[in-house]
Amino acid sequence: MKNQILECCVDSLESALNAQSGRADRLELCQNLIIGGTTPSQSLFEEVKKHADIKIHVLIRPRYGDFCYSDYEIEMIRRDICIFSELGADGVVIGALNPDGTLNLPAMRMFIEEAAGMSVTLHRAFDMCKEPLDTLEAAIALKINTILTSGHENNCMKGAPMLQKLVQQADGRIDILAGGGVDAEVIKKLYSITGCTSYHMSGKCVLQSKMQYRNPKVNMGLPFLSEYEIYQTDEGKICAARQVLDSLK
Repeated sequence: MKNQILECCVDSLESALNAQSGRADRLELCQNLIIGGTTPSQSLFEEVKKHADIKIHVLIRPRYGDFCYSDYEIEMIRRDICIFSELGADGVVIGALNPDGTLNLPAMRMFIEEAAGMSVTLHRAFDMCKEPLDTLEAAIALKINTILTSGHENNCMKGAPMLQKLVQQADGRIDILAGGGVDAEVIKKLYSITGCTSYHMSGKCVLQSKMQYRNPKVNMGLPFLSEYEIYQTDEGKICAARQVLDSLK
């Protein structure tokens, strides 16, 4: 089968190297993956670029939460696209919505113009839009390369019926990148339902902190997140997904 893509979403150099060793085709580089990902630091990008030989698409998302951005945030996104273009990113992962759930077309046109020469992915703002099939056509008209989507559901297996519609309607005009709960077994099942050949996963495992002393009275962030657990991409999970994807006919 041609045009299989396995993209791994990572927020550390260690995860990036594990994804590469597992034979991912490219990275979506971000920070704060535990809250859905935000724009990575320049230093993280430079370290990954220095140590990993793999395509890097950079998530440009200034904050956690919705995708209805202020003028200040839109300018931040534009500037970040420019910065990562100059640093040598292969692509950017972007999106902005209007309050009514439609794509913010003026903002998207500005972002795409700034991203000239790079691949452009519409991120899961797509999953928060009001009319996915109309938004698909809008993305195609904007000449976006890829849409990352879980099929308008919380995970891609629940979204399989919509993913099937998107793949059929796209008809090769734009790549549909399935994400949200992807692993080797899901790829096998989802392909048989949707025909989708591009997949996005983190392949994360939980590592324990090396800290020996642990203060039980202080929490540095959200109360349900432990400071002493580290999420990292597992090479074996990426490798297993790669093997399944390569075996599809």
